[in-house]
Amino acid sequence: MIRRRRPSLGNFAPNEAGVSAVEFAFIAPVLILAYFGCAELCGAMLAERKASHTASAIGDLVAQASTVSTSDLTNIFTVGDIIMSPDPTNTLGMRVTSVQADASGATTVGWSQASGTMTALPKNGAITIPSNLIAANQSVIKSEATYVYNVPVAYLLPSAFTYNYTYYLRPRITDPITCTGC
Repeated sequence: MIRRRRPSLGNFAPNEAGVSAVEFAFIAPVLILAYFGCAELCGAMLAERKASHTASAIGDLVAQASTVSTSDLTNIFTVGDIIMSPDPTNTLGMRVTSVQADASGATTVGWSQASGTMTALPKNGAITIPSNLIAANQSVIKSEATYVYNVPVAYLLPSAFTYNYTYYLRPRITDPITCTGC
């Protein structure tokens, strides 16, 4: 009778046939999560840059005019929506305000218009701006944008990033810029 010998554990030690597959099984989930995390972080950073550019652009367009109307401002807010595309604009808020200083330097809202998630400020209401920004009897255009970037794959990052930007621009042609229909 022939006896078969059972292999001992020592016989498996030199066999390295499946080592690469086992190492890949351990490393692949970490690499995949890192890839999606980097992709979402880049998307969030791009949305932040677009929100900043939106606030700057809408203020700059108003500051270049001598007078604006509500339809002009609607078109300017459309430009802001286009800057944010292809990201969704349902969480985008934009506001443009003419801030005027009287002879004593007190600042009030000359006019204000908003779009999206922001609301217009009340006309002739007091408004606080950084000190030494405008002198008495001058005005400045305050443009604001707020955007909430929702992360589709929120495993490694927070589920949403909120960006708020404010820019102050001097009127270029006339001071103050008037708004018809505001």
